[in-house]
Amino acid sequence: MEQVIQYFQEIDPVLAALYATLFTWGLTAAGAALVFFFKGMNRALLDGMLGFTGGVMVAASFWSLLAPGIEMSEGEGFVKVIPAAVGFLLGAAFIFGLDKILPHLHINFKLSEAEGVKTPWHRTTLLTLAITLHNIPEGLAVGVLFGGVAAGFEGATIGGAVALALGIGLQNFPEGFAVAMPLRRQGLSRRKSFLYGQASALVEPIAGVLGAWAVLTFEPILPYALSFAAGAMIFVVVEEVIPETQQDKYTDIATMGFIGGFIIMMTLDVGLG
Repeated sequence: MEQVIQYFQEIDPVLAALYATLFTWGLTAAGAALVFFFKGMNRALLDGMLGFTGGVMVAASFWSLLAPGIEMSEGEGFVKVIPAAVGFLLGAAFIFGLDKILPHLHINFKLSEAEGVKTPWHRTTLLTLAITLHNIPEGLAVGVLFGGVAAGFEGATIGGAVALALGIGLQNFPEGFAVAMPLRRQGLSRRKSFLYGQASALVEPIAGVLGAWAVLTFEPILPYALSFAAGAMIFVVVEEVIPETQQDKYTDIATMGFIGGFIIMMTLDVGLG
């Protein structure tokens, strides 16, 4: 792990963000590839994996994004927390806007419950877009943190950025399976289910590169950018991930998955950051 951290310290930060988010995309693709080996997925397992995803995202939002953002802000007391509060609100508002515009359908919901602008798009496309919406703030968070490290901001560390990429990647693995398998049950071939599943995370490298570039170009925005990514992720968890785990009788399993995801992400961030 020390060699990985050293490697990321030595390369261009935008390139580092690209590599890190390609890693998170790769784990999504690996998870989606399980559709070639399994005929179905237990509902309890699905809810547990979604809960794990939520736990990782919540922990990352605080330990990797909000806490460093507050630490590097100037001033004391209420003044010091203003950038974090403003960025957090803007991030949530950004995803709220996308949620109302982008047509998408959550995994455990009926086609009639699709959200966003009404469209004749097929159910498979809507399911893929729902997971894509999850992945935008994740890629952005990784890119912003790598950009902050390169800009030399106190509180942003290469270990923390690597920990965030690892955490996002870990929760992307079950997420890839969680989108590919329902598509398989819809009647798609294994190949098409895999392609749709991995495609849901292709937005992460794009968001990661844009996040790193934005911070390096406009350095004063970093505390706002970190909190923006946190607000976006928390909105996704509360509005989408958690409700998806409450549609059946496995809410306890989903809750324990959430706890496990939170602990793992917290441990990674503190241990490596």
